[in-house]
Amino acid sequence: MKLDFSQLNKQSKRSFGDQQATIKKVMQGKTVNCSDCGQALFLITPEQSDTPGIACQKGCTHIHLDFS
Repeated sequence: MKLDFSQLNKQSKRSFGDQQATIKKVMQGKTVNCSDCGQALFLITPEQSDTPGIACQKGCTHIHLDFS
C-alpha cells in the first residue's frame, strides 16, 4: 500500500502562504478580517502578551509569532 501525501502537501503549502500574506498585511497596517467571525485581525506584541502574534478579538484566529 502506497500513501500519497501530495494533496496534503499542497494544502499545507497553501495554508502557510495564506498565513504569511495575512501576517504581512496586518503588519503593514492593512485591515484583514478573521475568516471565522469577520472581525478585524490585530497585532499582539511581546510587551502585550506572553503569546504574541496576530489575532481577532474573539480568539478564533491566533497566529503565534516568534519575536526574536
